[in-house]
Amino acid sequence: MRDEILRLLNGEKISSVPAFSGLIHVTTEGLASEGLSLQEVHHDAEKMAKAAASTFKLTGMPSAALPLDLCSPAEALGAELIFYNDKDLQFPQVKKLLFQSTKEILEIRELEIGGRIGLICEAISLLKKDIGEHAVISGVIPGPYTLMIYICKVQNLIREMKNEPQMVLDALFHLSAFLSKIGKAYLEAGADFITIHEMGGSPGFIGPQPFETFVLPALQKLTSSLPHPTVLSVCGKTDSAMSLLAQSGADAISVDQLNDLKSSRAVLKDVMLFGNVDPVATLWQGDEGSVAEAVQRSKEAGVDAVWPGCDLVLQTSIKNIRKLID
Repeated sequence: MRDEILRLLNGEKISSVPAFSGLIHVTTEGLASEGLSLQEVHHDAEKMAKAAASTFKLTGMPSAALPLDLCSPAEALGAELIFYNDKDLQFPQVKKLLFQSTKEILEIRELEIGGRIGLICEAISLLKKDIGEHAVISGVIPGPYTLMIYICKVQNLIREMKNEPQMVLDALFHLSAFLSKIGKAYLEAGADFITIHEMGGSPGFIGPQPFETFVLPALQKLTSSLPHPTVLSVCGKTDSAMSLLAQSGADAISVDQLNDLKSSRAVLKDVMLFGNVDPVATLWQGDEGSVAEAVQRSKEAGVDAVWPGCDLVLQTSIKNIRKLID
């Protein structure tokens, strides 16, 4: 399926509707199969690559995604992360905000790549050597607004969006340029495409008007600076904003289970639609029958590819993932 998926991502028509993911899709079963713990995979390139490959190796799902957390760009800017114990089964999160105001972001003339980005690129290269002939590899980055709320106090951000909109927009452009550097590094390391996970800045969360004013221009700057293909992943009920999402410059839009796929399909003419199997109620908590039904509904609604609506819950069963791609 790798070649078919690459053809799809590059805008060609293919004969089937593939099931894969550009979002994080590792599981506890997969980690155990490689003798890994969640806590250790974030700090070792070889272990990170093995973790990312484990779902493909256990299920045949023709994809893998790195890094295994969305906070690495915030860490690269200097944010301290919480790396949870294995019993917590949580991905890393930002421990302390870097900035009180978006103005502080603009005061940094050049945002340099640091933190674990080099290690992640090494892991992508190892992953490519391991399963790259059989599976597509997604390099995952947060959207500019999502990165903003990881590093800047949200209450102040909202106030500045109202009182100093140009300053906020300039800060988002600054972050877009920074994320573009990371995305290009992932592609050079071996990723086949970039998934921009703009969950915090989704119109389903902040509303269509703020999205159009602030997030959309920043996304357009980001996608225009990245080699294609790119996939934009958004969360929440986004039906009313699909025409805006179509203007993002991404080659495909991935939506979650709250989205009405049929209405979204009617709006998206020249942009692919990926979605939208519920990662919690269906893939984690459901059985194989409910997974099969959800996949069929997505196909009948006209998706170009079946994707989970978001990152997989770590406890998702291997049998349900197998059913997703069956």
